[in-house]
Amino acid sequence: MKRLLLILTLAAVVLVVVFVARQKNSIPEIPFAKAAREEIVSALSTNGKVEPTEWAVAHAEAGGGVERIFVQKGQEVPKGAPLVELDARAVQSELASAQARIAQAQAELQTLRQGGRSSDVATIDSGVAAARQELAVAQREYETAKRLQAKNAGTLEEVRIAKDRVDRAQVQVQGYESRRTTLVNRPDIAGAEGRLREAEASAAAARARMSMTVIPAPISGIVYQFDLKNGAYLNPGDLVASIGKLDRVRVIVYVDEPDLGRVEIGKPVNITWDAMPGRSWKGAVERMPTQVTTLGARQVGEVSSVIDNPSRDLLPGTNVNVEIRSQAVQNAIVIPTAAVRRENGKVGVYLLVGDRIAWRDIKLGVASAARTQVDGLSDGDSVALPTDRPLKPAQQVVATYP
Repeated sequence: MKRLLLILTLAAVVLVVVFVARQKNSIPEIPFAKAAREEIVSALSTNGKVEPTEWAVAHAEAGGGVERIFVQKGQEVPKGAPLVELDARAVQSELASAQARIAQAQAELQTLRQGGRSSDVATIDSGVAAARQELAVAQREYETAKRLQAKNAGTLEEVRIAKDRVDRAQVQVQGYESRRTTLVNRPDIAGAEGRLREAEASAAAARARMSMTVIPAPISGIVYQFDLKNGAYLNPGDLVASIGKLDRVRVIVYVDEPDLGRVEIGKPVNITWDAMPGRSWKGAVERMPTQVTTLGARQVGEVSSVIDNPSRDLLPGTNVNVEIRSQAVQNAIVIPTAAVRRENGKVGVYLLVGDRIAWRDIKLGVASAARTQVDGLSDGDSVALPTDRPLKPAQQVVATYP
């Protein structure tokens, strides 16, 4: 009898445990989150590309192989600093040849302006002196012969012979003088001057080309584009380097057409770059787009923003992540966006009341990617998060808080 009573008691206990377990298992466990007061920011997330706010490009003015490289990408340079130097051996040879022609033309011109070659001038001067001396002697003898003939101490034939000697001496002097004038004439000097000018022009052109072999920085700034190697060949006009001032940069932000209404000039902009995780750069919208363009499969407006870049490590050409803060609300009641439900044409949440849920209508405010401002809840209210279990008002639940 006692044994039967014990068995019945144990069976009753088992039934009670099974019943309680089944009752417990019939109450679903639902994840909840609490509404909280906090600042919420409505942010538009997209992408963009970095550009310099002030920049200039260095081009090769002459062709040639790269002989020396003075800079590297990312280096800061002052205006006029050499970037690269081209092979100048051919130009140096041209300059040396022109300088030699200048020296030759100057010497030739000096000789001509002095009357000719010194040896030729000396020969003529010597001949002129001798001829003049002979003329002086002949003139004295001629005068003597005339006096003697006037006194009947000489003959007319002696006078004639003396006169002939004077005439011959005068012709000789005139001949030497004529030879002196033919040593140098205007065409000779003009030709020498022309050769000097031509050589000087060649030298000036060679010096100009020599200066082009060193390519300077057009402005002070950071070399943000530079890919040359020693030995590379440059043609006139080829790009050498891009240099910009990078204390502040411009980011062209690609905003999808439907979101352009959320953007205004002056709105805060936050930049991140996958290559530098944990870093961010801040700025503001500077200019709105005037048209919508196609970017791949997107229709976007190119919003211009100016970003502070004090470390100068945000380089032009970089593709970056962009967040534009379109609206911010302080001390707002905020819940996870996932908790917002739309049922029967209404917007609301399932609110935890005791151990049961109740539907509560809400009004939506500013939303971020994961959080939403709501009107109709209080700080600390628990709202149901998405679950695969169907929910209905007054349903008993077991609340969990992930």
